Amino acid sequence: MTDCSAPLTLFPLPRKCAGGASGRPVEVRCDGGAITSDAGVLLLREIDDRLGLTARLAQCLPDLREQEKVQHTVQAQLRQRIYQIACGYEDANDATQMRHDPALKLAVGRTPSAPDLASQPTLSRLENTATARLCWQLSEAFVETYIAQHREQPPTRIVLDPDATDDPTHGQQELSCYHGYYQEHCYLPLLIFAQAEGAGEQHLIGAVLRPGNAHAGRRAMAILRRIVLRLRAAFPACQVELRADSGLALPEVYAGCARLNLPYTISLPKNDRLIALAAPWREQARTRYAETGETVQHFGEFRYAAESWLASQRVIVKAEMMRQGENPRFVVTTRTDLEPEALYRFYCQRGDPENRIKELKLDLKGDRLSRHRFWPNQFRLLLHAAAYVLLQAMRRGLVGTELACAQAVTLQLRLLKVGARVVESVRRVRVSLPSAYPWLHLWRRLTAPDSG
Repeated sequence: MTDCSAPLTLFPLPRKCAGGASGRPVEVRCDGGAITSDAGVLLLREIDDRLGLTARLAQCLPDLREQEKVQHTVQAQLRQRIYQIACGYEDANDATQMRHDPALKLAVGRTPSAPDLASQPTLSRLENTATARLCWQLSEAFVETYIAQHREQPPTRIVLDPDATDDPTHGQQELSCYHGYYQEHCYLPLLIFAQAEGAGEQHLIGAVLRPGNAHAGRRAMAILRRIVLRLRAAFPACQVELRADSGLALPEVYAGCARLNLPYTISLPKNDRLIALAAPWREQARTRYAETGETVQHFGEFRYAAESWLASQRVIVKAEMMRQGENPRFVVTTRTDLEPEALYRFYCQRGDPENRIKELKLDLKGDRLSRHRFWPNQFRLLLHAAAYVLLQAMRRGLVGTELACAQAVTLQLRLLKVGARVVESVRRVRVSLPSAYPWLHLWRRLTAPDSG
């Protein structure tokens, strides 16, 4: 066993060193006491309490254990796992070390001197209890959390932005299939974002795992129907609409939106017929480009119906000519209140959820779905989504500050990954941040009573 008390001798100080005698060695010892490298996890607990996220998730999980023998409640396990993910510890194996961390103990609800948090096997057993019904109930908790955030000021308009992404798989994972577009074995999660008043950041309110050979629009309408009905029940005066890329350009989506009376703006994949109908605007763009040599865009509209459509619909065309050649784009919509260019610009705003997906996958390792069975992997996706919801709430609490538009990884580095000494006494638990810590004013901002 490694002797942690033995010093580690590093380089000596130079012969001419300011502040005293020179040539002294630098020693490193593991005897600092209760010190954490992730004091910002306490902010996550503060935000979580305001959102009520882990409380709602815990209510969905039945605890069939003998309660007199329970050491780690379901909510404590959820907090531990979700907070770890938010701090950059995406594997359940990380609990082997993190279960001793004094700040994480405090965030979960234990004092630093209390018994350690749940072990990796305990957290893995929790994930392996997942079923289809349980994951559906957990998904409902995300929508309820979003609704709760807007009850005081109900929105008058909500734009839903669903988007599919790939999640590469490794080994013999259940329902892992080869996807021709991504050219890999993967899952194909569908993530749903909601944007209140058609402005600001898109909130993650849904994350559904699908087999790797699924079409981008598979089950999308069933998922959206559930969310739309719940939003309308909570906000009767609110107009809900759909904005999506060409993965949802499907007859069943158009028909489902018609049944729900749900306005939509959806990108259309190019085909020869659309290219031909756009000829007048394409010609204008080519002529203008020949005169100026600069990128030119012309917008127009026409009625169009594919053979599988029940009726013709309004289609917006963007005819673009640039140095690389033509770049025509098409959008089908039920909206009639905007001119072609304005409506196309509205559609382009759906590109921002792609940045949110990158944060979830790159910063929070949302594609780390390494369970063998499918539903535990769906459960794990929801855990990563919950961690991202907490960081999104943190970012909203920083509006007007230098981190108002910070990426998730920046929030981790500046607010969560903070070294601190934790001292427990009879009257209080004191967390001492470094004297030179530059972001304490943001801690004050996030913990202020009116910051939520």
